Amino acid sequence: MPRPTLDDIFSEPDEFGLLVVKTRIAGSQNLDRGLSVLGEVSAFFERTGHLPHPDAADHEEMRLGTIWEKLKQNPTDEMLASDRLGLLVAQDVPHTNWRAEPLGEQIPDSLDDIFDDDALELDEDTVALRHVTPSAERHLPDHRAEFVPCTDFDRYADKFEEVQSALEAGERKARPVKKWAVIEPVEGDFFIRNGLLAMIAEKSEMTARGGSRDHRLRVIFSNGTESDPLMSSFRKSLNDDKASRLIEKVGLGPLDAEWEADRVGVSGTIYVARSLSEDPAIKDQKNILHKIGVTSQDVRRRVADARNDPTFLLAPVEVVATFELENLPREKVEQLLHRFFESARPSELFILDRFGKKVRPKEWFYVLPEHVSQAATLLQKQELHLFRYNVKAQVIERR
Repeated sequence: MPRPTLDDIFSEPDEFGLLVVKTRIAGSQNLDRGLSVLGEVSAFFERTGHLPHPDAADHEEMRLGTIWEKLKQNPTDEMLASDRLGLLVAQDVPHTNWRAEPLGEQIPDSLDDIFDDDALELDEDTVALRHVTPSAERHLPDHRAEFVPCTDFDRYADKFEEVQSALEAGERKARPVKKWAVIEPVEGDFFIRNGLLAMIAEKSEMTARGGSRDHRLRVIFSNGTESDPLMSSFRKSLNDDKASRLIEKVGLGPLDAEWEADRVGVSGTIYVARSLSEDPAIKDQKNILHKIGVTSQDVRRRVADARNDPTFLLAPVEVVATFELENLPREKVEQLLHRFFESARPSELFILDRFGKKVRPKEWFYVLPEHVSQAATLLQKQELHLFRYNVKAQVIERR
């Protein structure tokens, strides 16, 4: 069967009127547009009680107000006939322009003035602060890393001379610290900072101070001074110093016996600290709960910034006892003491940092200062391994 031609198609009955073309009267499009906008403005007026303004803060009102301003200047007869609310002849009501500068009396003096405004109608729970540190307790350091004389510099003097001689003889090299390099200093590392040799003498327990993991360092300089910055701060100072250098270690790598040759196994001080926290869970047991630490620096400097350090339960501490070490490496002593009192470590002890995250310090034990004193004496005599701590009886007894 041959396909129908266009003439055949158009000659067939137009059952649905598809071929009927309605010609639009000139200007009817603008007329329809004007009546449509008038309907929108009338609905807006009935809903809000005022005409839309072209300078309104609300985007939709601003759009409608801009169109209305143009249409009402030359309304058609059809628009006037359809204006049942008389909006085309209504006088404009003064409208506050959100772009204009506010008057002096309209500017609130504080947030309290804003929240106390009855027109705001805010629920009290909406403005109640939660999980926010009060301004009086905000993260402000009690202790800043400053340069002070190193009272035990004689312990390190020979090592500084040895490193300096090796540099001059070309036996060791000083490599530039690359910009933004992430440096993880360890005890025994040597650097050149601000023209001075700097030695990492101590790296304290890891902390989550400020929400990020960090360490407190003891840095000794070749001019006989020392400082105790955070590791992140020391790293930044190296990056800021264009002339900073990292002194290469001796040996081929961590498995080489010479790799740790720069570490100085100096003695230190065992300290026992009691928390002054106001947390009921800590305050109620502060007479039995103590922190056991070992440091090679001045104990007062070590605990100066305790209230900002999760290692110290984010609260000031009171040093209740100190015991001097002689000819014993500080790091090993700390490990032995913590292992000896392992059974007295509180498993349920934790604090919440300022981000609401649980932190479980591992240097706190249910012991008395005299227990630590006995353990330190046995350690000095190299007899600690012959004894154990009975946590139930709270005594140190022979195995």
